[in-house]
Amino acid sequence: MRVGVLTGGGDCPGLNAVIRAIVRKGVPEYGYQFLGFRDGWRGPLEALTKPLDIPAVRGLLPRGGTILGSSRTNPFGIEDGVQKIRTNLQNLGVDALIAIGGEDTLGVATKLHEIGVNVVGVPKTIDNDLSGTDYTFGFDTAVNIAMEAIDRLHTTAESHQRALIVEVMGRHAGWIALHAGLAGGANIILIPEVRFDIDQVCKWVEARFQLDYAPIIVVSEGAKPKDRDETLLTGEKDAFGHVRLGGIGDWLAGEIENRTGKEARTTVLGHVQRGGTPTARDRWLATRFGLHAIDAVHAGNWGQMTALRGTDITMIPLSEATRELKVVDPSLYSEAEVFFG
Repeated sequence: MRVGVLTGGGDCPGLNAVIRAIVRKGVPEYGYQFLGFRDGWRGPLEALTKPLDIPAVRGLLPRGGTILGSSRTNPFGIEDGVQKIRTNLQNLGVDALIAIGGEDTLGVATKLHEIGVNVVGVPKTIDNDLSGTDYTFGFDTAVNIAMEAIDRLHTTAESHQRALIVEVMGRHAGWIALHAGLAGGANIILIPEVRFDIDQVCKWVEARFQLDYAPIIVVSEGAKPKDRDETLLTGEKDAFGHVRLGGIGDWLAGEIENRTGKEARTTVLGHVQRGGTPTARDRWLATRFGLHAIDAVHAGNWGQMTALRGTDITMIPLSEATRELKVVDPSLYSEAEVFFG
């Protein structure tokens, strides 16, 4: 059997560990051949391939990014895109496809499965917002990077008596902000799930200064004030209809300075959260996902996705995994509110 592998969407620490595990088990145990598709769904659309064998995956475990490249190509937005994928898979002798990605990538995989393509999914998202799995790899690395940044900013904030704002990833879900903010001792955490009152934020800022401490505010890129929509970097949309978010940190800094008279500065972590070496937990999870994904291929469990439930890896339908986003429960956010101000 020849198995195709692709990585779609934003890059993420742990992607290479998944690829490595798939090949390291699939070649000696099942005797499969592997073909990597370049640049997400663009690979099978244009027959862009990369050989994958055991020598090709050596040394990948600690390496960030993805050796296969990635993109946000949407084959359903391209004329005859689906048919091109089916034709190319057939011409290349690919019997099954493992798609590693988030909501958009796995959404395409779900539709391909519905029209008869043999697909298995592996969940990947920095934001940890895929339903059906407790955690996705890459999330732990992003949280640790954000936490380290917050740790470093505490001393600067106190030295200059400034309000420092840390803008982190999180389009619709505030998992990174919540985890990193709590772990880093942030004084205010703002997430997309709970609209915030800028007047209350400024009261918390002033209360912190009255104690002779400078506040640290962690905000998700998709967080929204009560009286306005999310802040857009541009009005342009990608192939899946997503606008580019960004700028909420700078907006907050301006409002805080105008309302409190205190200096405020913003640090936008952006792609720094995606880069570098994956944490031990992300290597562990990504490796297990890869091992179970190739087992699913061998068992013919098409249209299924690997998922972490507790400490067990299970298989769930792709349709279930992409049905809705996993967002922060208000009860979890209320735990963090104890430390605000």
